[in-house]
Amino acid sequence: MQEEQQPEAAADPMSSSDVPEDGPKETSSVSQSISDADAFKILLEMKMKKRQKKPALPSTVTELETEDGSKVYVVGTAHFSDSSKKDVVKTIQEVQPDVVVVELCQYRVSMLKMDEKTLLKEAKEINLEKLQQAIKQNGVMSGLMQMLLLKVSAHITEQLGMAPGGEFREAFKEASKVPFCKFHLGDRPIPVTFKRAIAALSFWQKVKLAWGLCFLSDPISKDDVEKCKQKDLLEQMMAEMIGEFPDLHRTIVSERDIYLTYMLKQAAKQIELPRASETEPRKYIPAVVVGVVGMGHVPGIEKNWNSDLNIQEIMSSAGVHHCFMSLLPQCASSISFK
Repeated sequence: MQEEQQPEAAADPMSSSDVPEDGPKETSSVSQSISDADAFKILLEMKMKKRQKKPALPSTVTELETEDGSKVYVVGTAHFSDSSKKDVVKTIQEVQPDVVVVELCQYRVSMLKMDEKTLLKEAKEINLEKLQQAIKQNGVMSGLMQMLLLKVSAHITEQLGMAPGGEFREAFKEASKVPFCKFHLGDRPIPVTFKRAIAALSFWQKVKLAWGLCFLSDPISKDDVEKCKQKDLLEQMMAEMIGEFPDLHRTIVSERDIYLTYMLKQAAKQIELPRASETEPRKYIPAVVVGVVGMGHVPGIEKNWNSDLNIQEIMSSAGVHHCFMSLLPQCASSISFK
């Protein structure tokens, strides 16, 4: 799923108020004739001046580097944390990235558009119509799983009075302020994850998991959330319920670690600078990327960073392989800000 945000008008580097009234008339024509390549260089220089050589990064940030020198700053977050939102904003402001990658897929991108009030309402209103729609889209078991996980999210939302995904919305807003910054969706499509997770369980394991999710009621405090910055809250709760199902943990967490790592490395490819003419040699510079993911995925991303990754296998599932491999370009859908 791709979306474009209309870029805000760039400030003219030479405003009319800076030009003396008795100055040469040619000045305005010179500023108007500036080439795209020169305009890019001016904005890039402005961006580089704001980019800190030794950024003051939050403790939740893990710095990684590619073979060609590109930098990737992975912000480990708790999905219901105010401090995580501040960490994301601080990191993007300090490093002025070329790409921001978030742990969302095209099926959850609507989270970026909704305000907190709307998200709270959506999370609380789990009804038959939503269940029928989920089953129609993903099949009976995957649809039920989706609704049960939504119930878990709603439970946390009700306990904290805070909707999930705040760090992703902050990343989206902050990326829009950085010149030439692209916004990528970096998570595996959620129907693939659900179908692979369901396929990994026996019938009785599915019943036991559903039972645990249905009767989730333990109280959660904001202090609990902050403590869980060492491991994502939602995934920790899931892990406690599915600890005896290692295959389920593999599909929900470990496989997505691989997918997120792959997408971060794709985003970190060197950037080609614009050329004044076709005869000018191509020039490339290392990229700077900020990744915003649940803290529980950070160790897996570090573990897989220097490995050769093939995501073909983890995109396959009975009846869904060909469908979702065709969506791979969309999985990395980006929103450019200029």
